[in-house]
Amino acid sequence: MKIEIKTIPQHQVAFIFHKGSYEKIPELLSKVVEWIMAKNLRITMPIYGTYYNSPMEVPPEELEWEVGAGFIGETKAEGDIQIKKIPEHQVVSTIFKGPYGEAASILSDLFEYAAKNGYEIAGPVTEIYLSGPEVPESETLTEVQFPVQK
Repeated sequence: MKIEIKTIPQHQVAFIFHKGSYEKIPELLSKVVEWIMAKNLRITMPIYGTYYNSPMEVPPEELEWEVGAGFIGETKAEGDIQIKKIPEHQVVSTIFKGPYGEAASILSDLFEYAAKNGYEIAGPVTEIYLSGPEVPESETLTEVQFPVQK
């Protein structure tokens, strides 16, 4: 597994924040993507999920997360869809191959790599979903990132 520190450029995203079970992820991701497309905006990065706490720490109804996608264009937030600019930042990152639900298995590797290289974790985990729904679950690719700072 290749782990690296890389710089993520500034970008804007449309997203939905949710508190509750991960079961709603596919529905809310679809809603964001459909909204972006209906606005005739151009998606600039794969869809993502950012997870603010863990199912090992809180019950499903208290999980806090967001899903969204980067885009180019001008628009305003609407309903439960929010817009924000993500500033340029560094992340510790790797690609996980396998079912989405198992990507968390490599988190300790990212923590260890960051620490060995003089970085501190500076925010929540983000998963970038690189594979489409047509890819078999065992072959899906997810980029797992934590923001870091020296």
